[in-house]
Amino acid sequence: MNLSQLPEDMKKTVCQYNITTNLLYSKKAHFSCSRKNTLKLDGEIMKCLIYSRVSTADQHYENQITQLSEYANKQGWTIAGVKTDTASGSKSLDERQGLKEVFQLAHKKKFDILLFWSLDRFSREGSRKTLEYLTTLDSYGIQWHSFTEQYISSLGIFADAIISLLSCLAKQERVRISERTKAGLARVKMQGIRLGRPNVKPEFIQRAKSLRGSGMSFSTIGKEMNISRARAYQLCQ
Repeated sequence: MNLSQLPEDMKKTVCQYNITTNLLYSKKAHFSCSRKNTLKLDGEIMKCLIYSRVSTADQHYENQITQLSEYANKQGWTIAGVKTDTASGSKSLDERQGLKEVFQLAHKKKFDILLFWSLDRFSREGSRKTLEYLTTLDSYGIQWHSFTEQYISSLGIFADAIISLLSCLAKQERVRISERTKAGLARVKMQGIRLGRPNVKPEFIQRAKSLRGSGMSFSTIGKEMNISRARAYQLCQ
């Protein structure tokens, strides 16, 4: 998809993003967190949590952790801990224990800033989920920073542009998913396939009600008829 095919609100965001990143690299600038980001408002040193991920067991995250630790030390941050995952970045939060612990600690405000190698090391679940993760951190009062993509940072001047871009991408992602779903349903309907719960034979319903009338519990009815307790309850209504 080229720029002319994008919605107007997304065109503006992409253009803003391109201008800022081109300016960043054309001047060979290297964004570095200023000393004002070393301290919190109450004067305490900021606590940094490092997150590192590799995709397979034959890869190693030690190099990532070493460089991330050196960077955190240079910023004057206290390293509060290190969380790691050996899993695909497309795995959900529940499937990545390290990332799950990151958000548990963030909720408890055990650190002030999350430092990761790159955005795709943090998440590859798509724009919507990545945006959700970053905004959740924001809601907890936790800042975030990408080591290899210095402009992807809530500490820098590009934070709003990055969030706006991800928001637009997430919006387009939702539209594409909706369109694919509608197209799939239309195709199934054209094939004459009936959607929804299959019709239940009257005698099946009557049997459930008869068992209920004999004093059986819904759990017992479910076992007797090889259905769930909830389904047994529905049939008896």
